[in-house]
Amino acid sequence: MLKYLFMIIFLIPLCLSINFWWLVHSMMFLFSFIFMFCCYSYSDFNMIGYYFGVDYFSFSLILLSFWICSLMITASSSVYLFLYHSNFFSFMVLFLMIMLYCSFASLNLLSFYIFFEGSLVPTLLLILGWGYQPERLQAGVYLIFYTLFASLPLLLVLFYVYYYVNTLYFPLLIDFSSFYFMFYVFMILAFLIKMPMFLVHLWLPKAHVEAPISGSMILAGVLLKLGGYGIFRVMKVISFLGLKFNYFWLCLGLSGGVIVSFICFRQVDLKSLIAYSSVAHMSMVIGGLMTMNWWGCFGSLSLMIGHGLCSSGLFCLSNIIYERLGSRSLLINKGMINLMPSMAFWWFLLSSSNMAAPPSLNLVGELSLLNSIISWSSFTFLSLIFLSFFSAVYTLYMYSYSQHGSYYVGLYTFSLGYFREYHLLFLHWLPLNILCLKGEYFFI
Repeated sequence: MLKYLFMIIFLIPLCLSINFWWLVHSMMFLFSFIFMFCCYSYSDFNMIGYYFGVDYFSFSLILLSFWICSLMITASSSVYLFLYHSNFFSFMVLFLMIMLYCSFASLNLLSFYIFFEGSLVPTLLLILGWGYQPERLQAGVYLIFYTLFASLPLLLVLFYVYYYVNTLYFPLLIDFSSFYFMFYVFMILAFLIKMPMFLVHLWLPKAHVEAPISGSMILAGVLLKLGGYGIFRVMKVISFLGLKFNYFWLCLGLSGGVIVSFICFRQVDLKSLIAYSSVAHMSMVIGGLMTMNWWGCFGSLSLMIGHGLCSSGLFCLSNIIYERLGSRSLLINKGMINLMPSMAFWWFLLSSSNMAAPPSLNLVGELSLLNSIISWSSFTFLSLIFLSFFSAVYTLYMYSYSQHGSYYVGLYTFSLGYFREYHLLFLHWLPLNILCLKGEYFFI
């Protein structure tokens, strides 16, 4: 596992020179492909060494992190073109990649916690350093306080686990049977806020709206998945209490997803709409993980990966329009199909994937999550019907409002998409729809 870590660490000196931007970019893609071909066995932990190792779940998420971090550099060429501290920016991206890699590859709960929290720092610096509006300071404070407030109790719980079992090594953890209730809440709350769950989701739209394109991509693409991965890992320790109390999170997640879908209808900011749709999708993932069955766990993995690619691609599209018009308001971004007809095609492809149309990976994930949640209780079908229907409704609303109608008369000049932008969107869309052909990969 260390060899991949050293590959990223040795790229950091290249960031010090401004001329090596595209070299770092190309090397990140190369690492993605090298890592992609190094999956060994499906069943157990592989490549174990120095407290790092990957199993099936973490391999997929590390690969997603590599891919999204490579695409972040592609999307942020304006940072390079306008010499906006581009060497420090590429250093931030690599530092974030190291944190994500270590948190997904950790075999120890404490090291997972440290890297889980460490990934906040580069994200915060991306928002504060390269964000757009002055409100980015408030968004950064929201991000830090929401996540830190929930994760300090988790740290205390981890110390208690160590005192009780004398190990925090994943395969050796045992179920704590009927331990006290707050232990269960603290253990799971940090991850639910990171997901984010409805009622504690307010930091996410704020962070997305103020973040630069790279910050939005990594937030939607990978950082939300840290919460799901953490729940998957700690559920082993709290499965007894989980059988008793998981119904609460499941009901709150599903009903919250429906409420957030209603909030989506009222958004006029493109980024805000996509951010709220992330909350609605993640509520399905929370539901699947809380059922603690096989369909649920692997369905949530495939939906997390599908959503990571799809949501990241939609943020790229909103940024492409923002770079042209200087606004993300749906009241101004109308009739884009008249000005950028070929970009409207990519809007259509990624919007259809967002509403889980075939052949996207979101469909595979949502079908298995429907299986899982309805097998847990057939009464959940009502909220699932609304969740699926409304996700199609707000996606259609976003697509039709931004692409159709008469365009804003204040536009006096315009440019069609660059090759870089079409390439970026293609690299989001292709794995999202190709992986559907290999659906059994996620349910091995």
